[in-house]
This record gives sequence, structure tokens and C-alpha cells, in this order.
Amino acid sequence: MDTERLRILRELADRGTVAATAATLNMTPSAVSQQLKVLAREAGVALLEPDGRRVRLTDAGRALVLRAEDVLGALAHAEAEMESYRGSPRGTVRVAMFPSGASLLLPGLLDRIEGVELVAGDEDYPASDVNRLLADYDVVLTHRDERAPSTAAPRVAVRTLMREPIDLVLPATHRFADAESVDIHDLAGERWISVRGGFPVDDVLNSIATVTGIQPRVVQRINDFRVTEELVAHGHGVALMPRYASTHPAVKRTRIAGVRAARIYELATRPGAERRPAIASVVTAFEKQAMSVQQPG
Repeated sequence: MDTERLRILRELADRGTVAATAATLNMTPSAVSQQLKVLAREAGVALLEPDGRRVRLTDAGRALVLRAEDVLGALAHAEAEMESYRGSPRGTVRVAMFPSGASLLLPGLLDRIEGVELVAGDEDYPASDVNRLLADYDVVLTHRDERAPSTAAPRVAVRTLMREPIDLVLPATHRFADAESVDIHDLAGERWISVRGGFPVDDVLNSIATVTGIQPRVVQRINDFRVTEELVAHGHGVALMPRYASTHPAVKRTRIAGVRAARIYELATRPGAERRPAIASVVTAFEKQAMSVQQPG
């Protein structure tokens, strides 16, 4: 089987449509379709089937994508091995980072990188979208509620980077503003400012609902923590926020008692990607920077 046709099949698995695959590979949709038909003849089995006006992978197609990952990974491994003989890591590594994670880690990460051009992208998506992001990036920094399962999958390799506690953020005039901690059962009736569903902060809020049996009254859903803190500072509600993302001088931060509240940072790559020295050096720099910013608690 031709490796370039296997690459096209993998792109289709990542992109979802022939049109998107063609745009990514600078091909016409008809050329993509033709190459996939040739690959199906080489495989001796149907790889695609109709799905409305589109196509989707058959079971055989999905199985071949996994084998394509092995083949293309082996080629990348060979290229990386040759690269290692040429000296120190070099090249470009594309990294996707959610905004608050980028604010915390990216400046120091860039300080640690030598010989590698790191190109960072601001991508505010749930961890469930990691597979899609890996179609465009070499490394993806994701975050999930610590109770949620890892985002590791057959085509996604994941390593845990750090744990960040999630605290309660209150207006300075709130009755619990000076408390060292607040029991979750005392938060019934509060007006909550949360994030969109699928993100760790909202997952923790849902956990509070499970423990207390009371559904939180969410009055705003804002993914920008700076806006959230401004709203809290002006008395428009209370919020849960990752500890290192909370910086507003006019709000009070306290711990939540009665439920474990934290988000886990994970680094996702394609399996075998770290065989490439440039990617391995970026992952190592991430680990060192994460260790340097964590605080006890």
C-alpha cells in the first residue's frame, strides 16, 4: 500500500470529510476520492460507506487507520533517528494550549526551549476534542476534571503534567469572604458564574450538585476567567476558578470543603511522536515548567 494514500486515509479520519481532507492536503476533493478508491482496491475491501451526502469509514477503514498510524509512525521514527545523528533537536513543533494553561506555562516554556521553534495556538476546546486538535498540532495541552477518565485512546498518547486545585471565588462583601474554607452544603442558593459545559470547572460544579442534591443556579457562562473575576468582584455571583488563574485583587479566594476539586493538565501527542527529538524536548520543557509553577495544596 502506498504510504501517501495511507496518509490521506488518516487525514480523512481526523478531518471527517473529503472536502476538509482535500483542503488540508492542498488537493481537490475528486483527487482525494480517487486516491481512497485506489487504496480500497489495494486493501481488497471497502474502506468507506455512504453517510447521507458524505462518507464515513467502515470497520475495515477504521482498522486500517490504526495500521496507517503504525506505518507512518515508523517512518517518522526513522526520520527522527536520522535527525538525532545531526546533533541537537531542531525544527518546528506546533503546540495547542487552552488559554489559562498558556498564560501559566507558555512564557516559561519558551524560556526553556533551545534550538526548536515552538509555534503555540490558542485553542479553547474540551479535552474530548483532542483527537481533532492533533490533526493540526504536534502536542496538545488539555485539562479535565480529576474525576474524569484520561483522554488516552488508540491514536492518542497522554501523559499527566500537573494537578491544579479549583477554589471558590467570592465578592469581597460575601458572608464567606474571610473563611479559610466553605462547605459545599452552605452554597445552596448562590448565583453561579460558570463556563460552558464540558470543561473542568463546570464538571466540578456538577459534582457539587451530585453531593448536595441541589442544582446550582448558573446565571452566566463565560470561558474567559478575567471576565468571570470582574463579574464576581462586582457582586454578580460566585464562581469556581482554577487556583493559578485567579489574579483579581478585589475578589476573595477560599477552598471548598466536602468535595475534591481540581483539574488535571495532560499533554497529548500521537503515539510515538516523542521519538522525534524536537517534540521530546518540548515535552520535557513542559514537565519542568509545570514543576516550577505548582504550589502545595
